[in-house]
Amino acid sequence: MISAVPITQMLDQIFQAATVLKQGGLVAFPTETVYGLGADASNPSAVAKIFAAKGRPADHPLIVHLVDKAQLTQWAQDISPLAQHLAAQFWPGPLTLILKKAPQVSDSVTGGQDTIGLRVPGHPIAQALLQAFGGGIAAPSANRFGHVSPTQAEHVRAELKGAVDFVLDGGACPVGIESTIVDVSGEKPRILRPGTITASQISEVVGYPIEIIASSVLANAPRVSGMLESHYAPTTPLKIMTLENLLATIQTKLADQKNIAVLARTELPIKNNYIIYFKMPMSAENYAQQLYATMREADAKHCDVILVEALPEQEAWIAIRDRLQKAAAK
Repeated sequence: MISAVPITQMLDQIFQAATVLKQGGLVAFPTETVYGLGADASNPSAVAKIFAAKGRPADHPLIVHLVDKAQLTQWAQDISPLAQHLAAQFWPGPLTLILKKAPQVSDSVTGGQDTIGLRVPGHPIAQALLQAFGGGIAAPSANRFGHVSPTQAEHVRAELKGAVDFVLDGGACPVGIESTIVDVSGEKPRILRPGTITASQISEVVGYPIEIIASSVLANAPRVSGMLESHYAPTTPLKIMTLENLLATIQTKLADQKNIAVLARTELPIKNNYIIYFKMPMSAENYAQQLYATMREADAKHCDVILVEALPEQEAWIAIRDRLQKAAAK
């Protein structure tokens, strides 16, 4: 079940949230990926509040959320048959398409670029909010820029406090990590940020192999959310290690009487006052669902370091490894 609260019990809150958006305010709301910090995408002054609340660089583009793919032409132009096909296959869902922006779209949303990121979320509360609002909602993750993304309403309240005018609480986000971003603004599609919709799934739809290419290393690629080397990071230093190195590091840290948080899929017989152990799920799907909430919980323990057991190399884990590598880059 995606929403912990029946949608019928939230209609009043959803209409209140839509009113806040229409008045130029900020609304945090659940999507299937993470909680978004939403503003009226057609209102530059409202969009500016997102950047102020997050401490986000002005040239870092936002993703605009739409109620359905019929709204594409209001925000984008030169929409290829391939882009239409991907939208038909994966929307609503955790896929963002990068397209050439329509002339009327404000540079405040696109970070001054001629492209725009668009997504139709699948979460019923996000869908209801978009329908009540009637327009596009610009919404990056509802947290301070570069920090761990929020997957529960309490994460938003704790981190952004009074910066948000309204918070829609839809329970925990079922996917748990950000959407796959596919650039379809040029001749060939390319994945600029991996997500739970994999390269294999997209390749099957387009009919040929598609690569994951970080926009940060391509001079001609659009800037997109999550492109920086360091992102999704807790305050506590985070290190990724093989199981062998993790166990050896634990012993070294214990000898120095360091407090350690450990995230591991392997069952570890840890019984020590200096160690806080988080047993992580074995499946990629469940690991992604729990990752950010666990990172936040570990960070709140104020340990000296967070040690994470390295993940499998299979395709299902690529997006999760991407998030952890960027969290460790800090």
